Amino acid sequence: MQKTNFILIISAVMILSQSCGPEAERSSVEPPEARKEEKKLVMHGDTRIDYYYYMNQRDNPEVIDYLNAENKYLEQMLSHTEDMQEELFNELKGRIKQDDESVPYFENGYYYYHRYEEGGEYPIFCRKKGSLDAEEEIILNIPKMAEGFEYYNIASFDVSPGNNLLAFTVDTLGRRQYQIKIKDLKTGEISDTDIKLCGGRIVWANDNKTLFYNAIHPETLRYESIYRYNIHSDKDPERVYYEEDETFYHVSISKTKDDNYLVISSNSTLSNEIHILDANDPYGDFRVFHPRENDLRYSIWHDNGKFLILTNWNATNFRLMETDAYNTSKNNWKEVISHRDDVLLENIDVFDEHLVINERERGLRNIRIINKITKSEHHIDFEEEAYNVYLSTNPNMDTNILRYVYTSMTTPNTVYDYNMDTKEQEFLKQDEVLGDFDPDNYETRRYYVKARDNTEVPVTIVYRKGIEKDGNNPTKIYGYGSYGSSLNPRFNRNYLSLLDRGFIVAFAHIRGGQDLGRQWYEDGKLLNKKNTFYDFIDCAEFLIENNYTSPEKLYAKGGSAGGLLVGAVANMRPELFHGIIAGVPFVDVVTTMLDESIPLTTAEYDEWGNPNKKEYYDYMLSYSPYDNVTEQEYPNMLVTSGLHDSQVQYWEPTKWVAKLRDHNTSDNVILLYTNMKAGHGGASGRFERLREIAMEYAFLLDLALE
Repeated sequence: MQKTNFILIISAVMILSQSCGPEAERSSVEPPEARKEEKKLVMHGDTRIDYYYYMNQRDNPEVIDYLNAENKYLEQMLSHTEDMQEELFNELKGRIKQDDESVPYFENGYYYYHRYEEGGEYPIFCRKKGSLDAEEEIILNIPKMAEGFEYYNIASFDVSPGNNLLAFTVDTLGRRQYQIKIKDLKTGEISDTDIKLCGGRIVWANDNKTLFYNAIHPETLRYESIYRYNIHSDKDPERVYYEEDETFYHVSISKTKDDNYLVISSNSTLSNEIHILDANDPYGDFRVFHPRENDLRYSIWHDNGKFLILTNWNATNFRLMETDAYNTSKNNWKEVISHRDDVLLENIDVFDEHLVINERERGLRNIRIINKITKSEHHIDFEEEAYNVYLSTNPNMDTNILRYVYTSMTTPNTVYDYNMDTKEQEFLKQDEVLGDFDPDNYETRRYYVKARDNTEVPVTIVYRKGIEKDGNNPTKIYGYGSYGSSLNPRFNRNYLSLLDRGFIVAFAHIRGGQDLGRQWYEDGKLLNKKNTFYDFIDCAEFLIENNYTSPEKLYAKGGSAGGLLVGAVANMRPELFHGIIAGVPFVDVVTTMLDESIPLTTAEYDEWGNPNKKEYYDYMLSYSPYDNVTEQEYPNMLVTSGLHDSQVQYWEPTKWVAKLRDHNTSDNVILLYTNMKAGHGGASGRFERLREIAMEYAFLLDLALE
């Protein structure tokens, strides 16, 4: 208790010392004023006026100048926190073991791992032949390769079956348009290819010379094709699959764990279709595993001559089926694990003698293991109130060892090898947190909040032990709630900079995710989307009603679709929050969903609805953050964006900020930061991205001591 109070006092003195004096200086700084140009948008007899529509011009110097002016304004408004940002940056960086190394895994005769060197922004990927005592071979020296680039990202790489070639994909802009490169692992020579619109996925066939990769459309950025490329004989890649249906937004290529089959998967939000090909016959014809059907999703694993199928066919929370390798249509599927209303079947892994299932019950994952020989089964037990566990890299089938990763809000990522027969497990590694971190200093709790329709919504919170429930704790509540993406309680070393300064961090597991099963997702999408926003508000009010915090100390954060969430909530209940951080927020919902030239729009119809239909147009219009900005007092806001963002175009947050300022009746600040060098994921280096986190934390801490 005394140590906690001491930390809070020191933090308060630090923040107050930096906050005194600049108030008058900041009040004299005027934000850039965006030029207005009326644009009428008419649909279903309804007319919307967008004064900032013209900002949809990435090559317009006026727009670039405006973004730079916004960055300059943000710099001026946060200038009094520069020392705090630097202290936070050094603190965040100081917790990272800079010369870290991953746990090696064994595949096809080699141990693979990656490591970081002191001061390095990027990992170095390595391997050792046969033994961990063998000589290290560097296969990708990314720090060296990234020299001269402001942004550098490798989406994936694949070593050829003969172990002599490495294919990898590189993006140097942040727009997720990848170029394929090939490295000769014997000579070290890297060869460029003319393939520059790869979607990031690349796989070798078993002949050691033929590559398959997914390709994207240059304008819509839809992952629409699969190409085959023989590195020795083909002058040009040959397209072997094209997805004509524009609502199927993501075509990918992979290989079964046993290397027997190449797998094409074409995906929409609600359905998919898989094609397979013998990996020993790369010039053969892919065949349909089962034809697409509305609302049917399935994924496959090859398992000793048969296929296992995880599917939602007559199973909202999915069930497991099997069929032989030649009669793969669903009429031949036989049930292995039946559907359960209260358990979501999320993922599986196959071994020669074992079947491993990742399940989710009451919002928490568990691991279920079935012995295929004896038919006996058991679960791995986890004791914490809230945690996350997931299957790690398990490339080999002929083993009884399962590798998995465990984490919680107070437990760093921990890697275990688990003997599926004896139930013994071996601790391999826990992410090291440098400094004085002690997990016993922190506490995490899990609540089930009764929402306005009596639905129980999970909330996970973490805080430093010793806080008082007096309503005076600054609290950051985070949410997402879209695409069926579950929010898993996990450790984040960066949160310590908030927790040690008296903050509570909360995760709201709202509808629209898949935390409590597939129906949890269905109840937060399309014409049920407002449940996502209501759940978040109700979780925030729960924290206030239970004296964890107050509206004067409560801060919301969300990114991408989570930015839509906090944007909608800002319009609905602005008085509930003292500050909001919206990262790359999807806020101009109606206009974006009506513009089929914008990347990924048509693929989103099953998530948000098609506004060409009046029912969906009206519903979207009722919550779209940009369209619902009104004359009222908005909280302090920090909005971030990326100029090259391919998922949420930069002009959405840019227009939103301009409109918010024009309608805000409070004296609270509304700031926009645009990363002019990156896209949706922000900076690419492991330290560089900490600068942005330090800025966000300084924004929050500065507000918390007002």
